[in-house]
Amino acid sequence: MPLDELIDRFLARLRGEVGVSPHTYAAYADDLARFAAFVRAKLRLDDARRVTREAILAFQAAEAERGVGARSQARRLSTLRGLFRFALEEKIVPDNPVADLRQPRLPRRLPTTIGEGDVPRLLEAAAATPTPLRDLALLEVLYGAGLRVSEAISLRLDAVFLDERAVRVLGKGDKERVVPLGRPACTALERYVEHERPRLVTSRRCQEVFVSPRGRKLTRQAVFALIRRLADRAGIDVSLSPHGLRHAFATHLVERGADLRVVQTLLGHANIATTEVYTHLSRAHLREVHAAHHPRERAAARARRRTTREDGE
Repeated sequence: MPLDELIDRFLARLRGEVGVSPHTYAAYADDLARFAAFVRAKLRLDDARRVTREAILAFQAAEAERGVGARSQARRLSTLRGLFRFALEEKIVPDNPVADLRQPRLPRRLPTTIGEGDVPRLLEAAAATPTPLRDLALLEVLYGAGLRVSEAISLRLDAVFLDERAVRVLGKGDKERVVPLGRPACTALERYVEHERPRLVTSRRCQEVFVSPRGRKLTRQAVFALIRRLADRAGIDVSLSPHGLRHAFATHLVERGADLRVVQTLLGHANIATTEVYTHLSRAHLREVHAAHHPRERAAARARRRTTREDGE
């Protein structure tokens, strides 16, 4: 079977049966297009059955040589693993050329977050926008419930339960979860839906909670731009994104003693290992608290300050 035909069938399955998000689908399509172009141009391969382990290793080496990072390489290898697993299941290829290839080692990268003290300033900044009630409600949902940006912009009116203080969210892989909302988030949502959203919406067919000034569903790009503007207005000096608010939600919960399994459920993580990054953030916070408040640490800090003063004299 031609490699391009195999890729088309695999992508069709992802879209039709698996139901991946448009963003994930686009990433898979781009990875596979790059691989197909490489083996066709460099190795003269056009038949899926002729793709070997060596061909995939050559593709990885070429990607590394042109400066592709470890994370992108790992994602592309994962994409190829899925493609050839599908081909094996469909009996298109005799074996999986990716089966024994190991993922590149990834650098551990802790997410950038904002402090608890930054949150009130960010919320106050929403008051000066053309749609203050919407923007405040959006911030309260992103930070107060830890939603992904895709989950927030897809949130529908019939999935908001203010009486129960919860929202029903459709996450990755179409997995549904119910996330509790705090009182401030419920209040902000209620005010927005009652007083500002009716003015923005131009069609009853629009059932998304968060809409643009033209009455359409908000886009990811619009939310990213809004968060950056609000962070600048609030004087927050980190590069803040909607995902940064999700990280802040999880980090602040863990720092205040929330159980990691509970945080995993709230975030909609399939694997606890994904959530464990927040234990590293929490340990850093605990070290700071220990250094600031333990008697022995404080005594040592005072001694260091005295020594510094005496040396300066």
